[in-house]
Order: sequence, then C-alpha cells, then structure tokens
Amino acid sequence: MSHNDRNLRSTRPGFRVRIRMVGREGAPMMKRLICWAGVAALGAGLSLSPAPAAGQTGAEGPRTPWGDPDLQGVWDYWTFTPLERPDEFEGRGELTAEEAAVVAQRSNAEALARDDDGPPPGEVGGYSQAVWTDRARATALTQASLLVDPPDGRLPALTAEAEAAAEAHRAAGGYPVRIRVGGLNEDGPEARGVAERCLLGFSTGPPMLPGGYNNNVQIFQAPGYVVLLHEMVHDVRVVPLDGDALPPSIRQWLGSSRGRWEGGTLVVETTNFTNGTGSFNTSFVSWGSASNTRLVERFTRVDGDTIRYEFTVEDPDTWTAPFTGRFPLNRSDAPLYEYACHEGNHGMFNLLSGARAEERSAVAEQQ
Repeated sequence: MSHNDRNLRSTRPGFRVRIRMVGREGAPMMKRLICWAGVAALGAGLSLSPAPAAGQTGAEGPRTPWGDPDLQGVWDYWTFTPLERPDEFEGRGELTAEEAAVVAQRSNAEALARDDDGPPPGEVGGYSQAVWTDRARATALTQASLLVDPPDGRLPALTAEAEAAAEAHRAAGGYPVRIRVGGLNEDGPEARGVAERCLLGFSTGPPMLPGGYNNNVQIFQAPGYVVLLHEMVHDVRVVPLDGDALPPSIRQWLGSSRGRWEGGTLVVETTNFTNGTGSFNTSFVSWGSASNTRLVERFTRVDGDTIRYEFTVEDPDTWTAPFTGRFPLNRSDAPLYEYACHEGNHGMFNLLSGARAEERSAVAEQQ
C-alpha cells in the first residue's frame, strides 16, 4: 500500500490541482482532486464553495446569494450508533455521554479485532479496519439508535403481503438480487449485490445510512436545484426544487426526487424507485421492493458545522407503519475522493473468474 501525493501548479494564476492516489486492496483506485479557480464551474450559477462569500447570513443561518438556506459543503455522517435500538437500552431513546462512549469504544474494539483474527479459511480477506475504514473512529451518538420512530427504535413489522412476496421471491430463485453486499452465487454479475455491481453504494441509500467507509456527501446548490454528491460509488442526486416527479412508468435506481423549502429545512420527496432495489436497505439486508416506496428526507442546518438529517420511509406494501431515522451530518474540511467503481470493475471480474477457476479445478480432480 502506498500514498502518493503530487502538487501540480499551472502557469495560470490562481489555479492549483492536488492529486492524491490511494491504493486499496480489492477496491478501485481513487483520486481526490481539489481545484481552486477564479471562475465558476459545473454550469452557470452553481457554487462550489462550502459557504459562498457573496452569500448572506440571517436569523436562520447562512444564505446563498439568491436567498436559499445554505447547506453547501462536504458532510461526514459516520457513527457507530446502530440502526435499531439494542435490547440493553430498551425503553430509552437517549444515552448519557458516558454510555455513548462505551458503545463507541466497544464497537471500535470489535471492528479492530477483525484485523487480528484474519480472514476465515478460504477467503482472501478485505480492508484493514484500522487503516481503510471509518470503524477506526470510535464515534457514537447519544441517541440509542438511528431510528427515532416508532418510539421503540425498531423497524416496524412487515406486512403479510410482503412476507409472502419475499418467500415467493426466494422460491423463484432470488432474482433480482436487491441486497447491496453479498449475493446468491458466482454464476454472473446479476447474482451479486447491487453495491458489488457498483450500481448503488452500500451506505448512500437513499436514504443515507452510515457504513464501513466513504460516509461523506457533498452538497451543491444553484437557483432551483440542490445536488447531493455521494463519495460512495459517486452516486449523484440532482434535486429540482419545483415541478412534479417523473411519470410512474420511468423508474430509476435513485428514484425521482423533488425538493422544497419549509422555512430553513430542505424537504426532498423521492418516488419512482426501481424494482431492482429494496424498500429499505442496509449494507447486508434488503426488505421488500422499492416499487411503491415514498421517501421523505429533511436537511436542516442547525449550526455552522452541523446539518440535522432525517428520513421517513412510507411503503404500505412492505411495512405495517412508516418509520423515521435521524442523525447529524458533520462538516468536513476534506474534499471527496472519486470512488471509481463501475460495472466492469476488476473486483467483479476477479470474483467471477475465480469461481470459474474453482469449477475447472473441481472437474480436473474428478478426472
């Protein structure tokens, strides 16, 4: 493993590019590009600065030059706080700072122990938890869980229809594969999870959920638009602030999003998800189909370094009740890496070619 940093300066005044290349075992090469220029980029009116110098500051916090609440910047959403409330905190929505520290330290120790234990027999192993993942940062919220509604901090029950559909899906072979990480077998790329295929990130949702690494999102704003650029699998969501969602016949991996301002809060409603992903997903579990999911996200700037992120999932086909999660996005001074993951990535090629080699070896042993 090596880190190579190079600073390149052009002869043009006011322009600098820094390129940092990081090698990771089993992952695509990533580059971080930081450009300072005296001109605007990415289209007329789009601001790249975390806080526009020409903007305004009002009672509700900083404003863009055109008067919208300013959410721009790079935001980090890593935490060890679990999605659902653990049994040890049953009946309690909030922890003391000391209890949260224990959760963080215990989870951190469990993660780092994986480096000492090594991979199971027959596996090549993965990233060092201490070097390459956010699990090296012992951080947890005083919330007992990311879920804040239902009041017990747990996912609601599946509907009877969703349970029957899940059983039929398994009986029919399990296609489409809706989980993010994992898969059915190594017969082909379609048998692997959508994150392994680089179609969606395992932590980017939507909605966003903290995952192993790349828990960063950069927010850009322009008049009439908000853009969410996720570091994981470089997913980009362009959110118009007016108009209707796409026609129901048009389905997308990230859905069709439309936003609006409610005071200082950006509200984003997303529908039109594809049947190829779940109604709700963690890195390793997927529930139902997203075909009729309605997702409502809220972004509220609570101070200069924090955005409160809240999401509500509504899908009566899958869940017996809606549910809501909440956690902070914390300002980061670091820019994003390009996560150059694509459907033809070397990881997928190696996984499938390794399976073919095992098959050939098995045939040769029988001869």
